[in-house]
Amino acid sequence: MADRLDDHHLRYLVEAVRRGSVRAAADFLGVNPSVVSRQIAELESELGIALLERLPRGVRATEAGEFLATHFRLQMTERSDALARIREMRGLMRGHISLIIGGGFVSDIMSGPLTRFWERHPRITMTVEIGGADEITRAVAEDRFHLGMGFNVPPHPQVRVEEAATQPLALIARPDHVLARHEGPISLREIALYPLALLPAGAGARQRVALAEQAEGIVLTPRLNTSSLEMLRQFVRDGHGLTLLPAFAINAESAAGMLVALPVQSSILASTQSQVITRLGRALPAAAVELLRFLVREMRAFRR
Repeated sequence: MADRLDDHHLRYLVEAVRRGSVRAAADFLGVNPSVVSRQIAELESELGIALLERLPRGVRATEAGEFLATHFRLQMTERSDALARIREMRGLMRGHISLIIGGGFVSDIMSGPLTRFWERHPRITMTVEIGGADEITRAVAEDRFHLGMGFNVPPHPQVRVEEAATQPLALIARPDHVLARHEGPISLREIALYPLALLPAGAGARQRVALAEQAEGIVLTPRLNTSSLEMLRQFVRDGHGLTLLPAFAINAESAAGMLVALPVQSSILASTQSQVITRLGRALPAAAVELLRFLVREMRAFRR
């Protein structure tokens, strides 16, 4: 049995486990699939135990493979965070922060908070990716991102909610739409009478809508499903119909008088939360902690 583990071998294993196939891992790593297979086979030979179960379509980690992949991910995370802390101790306040967020937060985060953050910390770089609620939770739990931001992200034993604020889902309409003159909250049954555009099933906001539909025994049939917030807003601006979003997702259009956010008669939609999550037990670099605090303070999504 090997006395030490080779990081290159382990990285191939981690990507194969994460992506569910040797070919997908090879595509991500930019190598031939035979290279990935060979490296993992060598690791299995050195350790004297199977790490992957070969399936008709793809691969699945054995108990030993899952243990080893998780151990390596945690080791790499701790190494990266330790280096970030050393840089901070030297007073450089630089580094790289990674976030994965729901599409509904893009307009909010780009409307000023990031600009103001970089004015204070110009040496910090970022990676920001867009994902659905399930993907956000999984990516943070696997240490692929420092922070995750979404609507009512699914609970996970390895994930901690750092901040949450109630942000009801509202009915987004043009000011001249007949429902804009409605007195009081609008029911889902009334909304169902008009064409709708909605986020796809994986989005946290859409999952809340599905729960509300189930609770009220109604099915909303959208004319348009799209992950693009801009497309949803344009759908409404062009007079095609309505959508359901938090009010802060249309701040610019609301200020310009192009769109309005109307209350919906649903306790489920009224209790939707914006959440920031981290991996439980992870000691974040100071730069990531500062960004978390800054965004919670500056973004409209976290104003109660």
